[in-house]
Amino acid sequence: MKKIKTTPLAPQEFEVEQISENEANVIAYPFETGYAVSLAHPLRRFLLSSSVGYAPYAIKIEGAKHEFDSVRGMLEDISDFILNLKDVRFKLLDGTTDVEVEYNFAGPCEIKGSDLSGDAVEVVTPDAHLATLNEEATLNFSLKIAQGIGYVPSEDIIDEVSDDYIALDAYFTPVKSATYKIENVLVEDNPNFEKVVFSIKTDGQISPIDAFKNSLEVMYAQLGVFNSEISIKSPSTIERVEESAELKKLTQPIDTLGLSARSYNCLDRSNIKYVGEIVMMSPNDLKNVKNLGKKSYDEIVEKLNEYGFEVGSKLPEEVESALKKKIEAK
Repeated sequence: MKKIKTTPLAPQEFEVEQISENEANVIAYPFETGYAVSLAHPLRRFLLSSSVGYAPYAIKIEGAKHEFDSVRGMLEDISDFILNLKDVRFKLLDGTTDVEVEYNFAGPCEIKGSDLSGDAVEVVTPDAHLATLNEEATLNFSLKIAQGIGYVPSEDIIDEVSDDYIALDAYFTPVKSATYKIENVLVEDNPNFEKVVFSIKTDGQISPIDAFKNSLEVMYAQLGVFNSEISIKSPSTIERVEESAELKKLTQPIDTLGLSARSYNCLDRSNIKYVGEIVMMSPNDLKNVKNLGKKSYDEIVEKLNEYGFEVGSKLPEEVESALKKKIEAK
């Protein structure tokens, strides 16, 4: 007889596979049959439509009145220059959301994305080609760059900028691709549970994990209208994403740190097996590990820092509790 349930199984496993700086897989399981796609599809939509990015939305070019004009000595027409500009992806610094930046170039030279980085903005596509100037050319222009979501056509922007600026189509979305696949996973003797695997790739303006967290925030904000009348208590999934990824790193064996044989053996003989055990130790406790000299201590601290932690770090309560259970079970 099939087991009778009163509530669906809630997924407990969360993993992040970092493929590169701008590409990652986000994995969660086990879901009841049909639940994985029910959650994955809207999350993918939010990833593609609501992730926050940056884009130029207006440009002023000295000597050019419209996008079909040209600049003496520049190989590209203004229209080609603007098309190339769309391949240059910006990132605003110091928490700013809207800036105006000025640029001045004299030929002969090739202007690339890296030439547009400065105190106010960072270009995350440094090799993107923008323009080619000959020895007679000068190119002076100003860009208005803002933070936003989705796509905003120039027609919606033209009334917001002065007449000396050319309005641009603003493509803010930093997510280049977001796909998911559903796999079967075995729970006890039932093979019909599901695992969802998100594959997320960004342009470098934000990380894939930040984009994923952003999509969760948007999703919960949209669902929040129902909570105004219905009281629902649930753990913060945003915190759970962060804690699960952190806990996974903390429960890695100490050989993950790439320590020298002497440092590793000192820890191993003291029955220290996991990275998190070192993190929870105070500096004095680590120094007092039997036969651990200053050189080994310094190496462990350095390797731990490279791994993203410090000796004696204060961990979130839920992460620390789960870590202690793992240590007790070893």
